[in-house]
Amino acid sequence: MRKRRNEGPPAPFVLPADVRRLLGDEADRLLDALQRPSPTSIRLNPAKGAARTGRPIPWCATGRYLDERPVFTLDPLLHAGTYYVQEASSMLLEQAVKACAPPPDARVLDLCSAPGGKGTHLAALLDPEALLVCNEPVRARQHALQENLWKWGRPDVVVTGSVPQDLAALGPFFDLIVVDAPCSGEGMFRKDAFARAQWSERLVERCALQQRGIVDAAWNALAPGGCLIYSTCTWEERENEQQVRHLLDQGGVFVPLPIDPAWGVVATAAGYRCYPHRLEGEGFFIAVVRKPGERSPRPAERVAPAATIPEVHAWLPPGTSLTPAADGTLHAVAARWAGSVDRLGAHLHVLSPGIPVAVQKGGAWRPHPALALSTMRITEAFPKLDLDLKGALRYLRGEALEADAAEGITLVCHAGHGLGWASGAGRRWNNGWPAPWRIRMR
Repeated sequence: MRKRRNEGPPAPFVLPADVRRLLGDEADRLLDALQRPSPTSIRLNPAKGAARTGRPIPWCATGRYLDERPVFTLDPLLHAGTYYVQEASSMLLEQAVKACAPPPDARVLDLCSAPGGKGTHLAALLDPEALLVCNEPVRARQHALQENLWKWGRPDVVVTGSVPQDLAALGPFFDLIVVDAPCSGEGMFRKDAFARAQWSERLVERCALQQRGIVDAAWNALAPGGCLIYSTCTWEERENEQQVRHLLDQGGVFVPLPIDPAWGVVATAAGYRCYPHRLEGEGFFIAVVRKPGERSPRPAERVAPAATIPEVHAWLPPGTSLTPAADGTLHAVAARWAGSVDRLGAHLHVLSPGIPVAVQKGGAWRPHPALALSTMRITEAFPKLDLDLKGALRYLRGEALEADAAEGITLVCHAGHGLGWASGAGRRWNNGWPAPWRIRMR
């Protein structure tokens, strides 16, 4: 299935026969575009302020094209979650969410979420009252998903690691589901040599079969009146329009997107396609289908009592519910979502039942690295240590920082944005940046 790997010399550009049939005379223009460099694009985090300027991406309010590709690894603002490096075409998700118009208190699922592009975009688009569940069944990809979501900083985000079929036990639970399905990856031919090397007719058929199972599981987990957003980074009709028509055959209603013709997006009878020769982006497909029926009023959920751990409660806004994970880490969600999180935990493999906020060490509660990056953190709860670029890079490499009389726990910041924690040890600050996140580049 679709993977992100760049190994060995690039395979030659050969367009699949179905793509040539679909495009006709345009096929050679696409082939020419695939041999030019890919554009560089990022999406800004509105909750943390604009970190970078650039040319606007017309279909995404926070999307920007960069004229040159910087060394993102050496930018502390990336690690602080002020922006996300993402391919521009996939930012059409913003128009799909607009068309869905989810209610403010929506329960939203990003079903195939790693590494976090769609999840962080949803985190920026949804109402602050919504609950976002990001699921990734592939274990090797779960840590990257958690890291990216925690750095983005939105509260009320739950991370799960279940196969789509496990959703059946929840019933029609979600108001909006995003399925960015594993696919044969034709749309990534320009960026990814492995996508070209692995492509085959057999892969397409295998992906289409897997996608059908995922779509069916998602459709059953969608509440009446809710919307399913389906996307891939391929151009195969079997993986795109045929999957959408399967939902339309079950009574689903196709939802048109607010697409400006000037953008270069191609509308089909059952979705929207992006081609690199028509717009500044990679290959992509997206469609929205609404489930028949009306949204029912949601019964009142169990409201958990306020946190009973005073030192942790002081770091968080009122009305926050704390849930311990299997390892004892305390996770936080708004109390209004405590019942939903309990229900998710009863049926799915929950990796993070909210944002991790505290770990116990030596009999005392210490702030979790995710809390330093979260917008739910009460700003005045901790002293701050502001670092310049050189100091921030040292911190992100895991180095200790010099001090005169360092004591207690301090919030390490760069350019006003929280990065992580440091603990005082007299003449130095001991580094609290997680080892798996450390920069290895010099």
